[in-house]
Amino acid sequence: MLAEPKLKILADFISQFNKEELIWVNGYLSGLVADPIKQASVADNSTAPKKITIAYGTETGNSKKLATDFASKAKKSGIQTKLVSLDQYKLTELAKEEYFITVISTQGDGEPPVAAQKFYDHIHNNGFKLPQLKYGVLALGDTAYPMFCKTGEDVDIQLQHLGGQRIADLQKCDLDYESTAQQWFDNVIQQLQVAKNSKPVITTSPVEAKKPAGKLYYDGLIQTHINLTAKGSSKKIYHIELAAEGVEFFPGDSIGIVPENDSLLVDQLLQLVSVDGNKTISWKNETASIRELLISKINISYLLEKSVKHYATISGHEIQVGKTDLLSLLQQYPLREPALFEQVIEGLTQIVPRIYNIASSPAAHNGEVHISVLRDVFKKDEQEKTGLCTQFLENKKEGDTVRFFIQTNKRFRLPDQDKNMIMIGPGTGIAPFRSFIAERDVTAAAGKNWLFFSEDQFTTDFLYQTEWQSWFETDTLTKISLSFNNGSEHTNSLADKIIQQGKELFEWLEQGAFLYLCGEKEPTGKAIEDALLKVFQTQTGNEAAANAYFENLKKENRYAKDLY
Repeated sequence: MLAEPKLKILADFISQFNKEELIWVNGYLSGLVADPIKQASVADNSTAPKKITIAYGTETGNSKKLATDFASKAKKSGIQTKLVSLDQYKLTELAKEEYFITVISTQGDGEPPVAAQKFYDHIHNNGFKLPQLKYGVLALGDTAYPMFCKTGEDVDIQLQHLGGQRIADLQKCDLDYESTAQQWFDNVIQQLQVAKNSKPVITTSPVEAKKPAGKLYYDGLIQTHINLTAKGSSKKIYHIELAAEGVEFFPGDSIGIVPENDSLLVDQLLQLVSVDGNKTISWKNETASIRELLISKINISYLLEKSVKHYATISGHEIQVGKTDLLSLLQQYPLREPALFEQVIEGLTQIVPRIYNIASSPAAHNGEVHISVLRDVFKKDEQEKTGLCTQFLENKKEGDTVRFFIQTNKRFRLPDQDKNMIMIGPGTGIAPFRSFIAERDVTAAAGKNWLFFSEDQFTTDFLYQTEWQSWFETDTLTKISLSFNNGSEHTNSLADKIIQQGKELFEWLEQGAFLYLCGEKEPTGKAIEDALLKVFQTQTGNEAAANAYFENLKKENRYAKDLY
């Protein structure tokens, strides 16, 4: 028991710490009590770095979550840590950094996240050196894309080129990144704590880290499954409503659906290779029958290059790598014996989630998630093929269930209720704006709302037409600008519409409106951004001023896009 004066000193002392720091202090003191000899080395803690910076560049929030976990772990290890988003990071600070850890994702065709673009450009376009920098890069990506972790690779190489020294090798992570990332950062912590002068570092009993919770999955009951397009349309776009208990999201978020392979196709595969589908095997920490794995876990439709090369090695055939599926490989390059099929499975990858913008509002559609799904049709070997997830969803019926998770998008949020907004949503890009307007309608938001929308035909493809008309009639939707190609080969009519109405659009922006764009990246998204630049150039007087105006909108977080 401490005397009253010492107890007061202790209380004043611990009041300076937050919860995480107190956990570390507890472990630290426990270590001292367990080994009094270490008390002699308390004063000599110069072997560990005084501080590190952990910076993250994210699009969906995964990089931020990891960086936050890393910062917490570093603090528990007694390291002063600064956590910062790359879009908030002062680029002039980089030359002053000694220890710098970055967690960064890759978007689209090997591009950095929007939040990391300035940092990425800064390290590539400026002729400075960073000889004192010690760094580590953890890259997040998706092996389903050819430019897997390209941004992380670029940052790692460039920091070394500028004179930095790696304290850990580049770690590239796929979708199931949690355990790999945590192991990598544990190694970083260990490297940081290695004594520069070989003196012992004070160690404490580690606090057991919580296992990452991972994604929260919901089982959505399909309440509505309808084709939004009318007879005579060249496409099918499905409106699907999922009811899920406890589901939480914000307007602007998306959902991820992991589709399943067609069971008839899987049975055809098993019959072709003469394999018992009921046999239980282990695959990537999953234990189930071969048939179950092939239906719900394993990608067999669009094989990655590495999977095709693995198949070539197992089968003994010379195979020209290209877009193919497992059935085609088995038919064209048969296996010598059925036993080899399990080795083939080892080289296959997981089915990648497909992401869809949420088209419903938490306020207007409580407990429901709505999505708009375009039937993806393409040609392969002169045969018409359908995208895996769209076929999976197309075959579902009302009363069936679909497993999904929420993918947050904090960079695509509604503005304050009194702020005006301009929404540009060609095709299924209209989905999040249905969420936006439904939310504003229920909450009686005061801000004005302007929608730009385009599709093929007015009579067959005007998505959610009656709802938009109702919102327009009740003044929830202030203005609507429509563009329909009507069978024309000219597909940039929405860009033309933006230019035509550029003066009023610019006036809205000058009055503080927020601007949103959602839809296909190519060619529509690029054409629309080019049209916006033309509007800005016309209104500001020159190209340089137009570019500066656009950049300022982004800087003020008044321009947000979600292109896919």
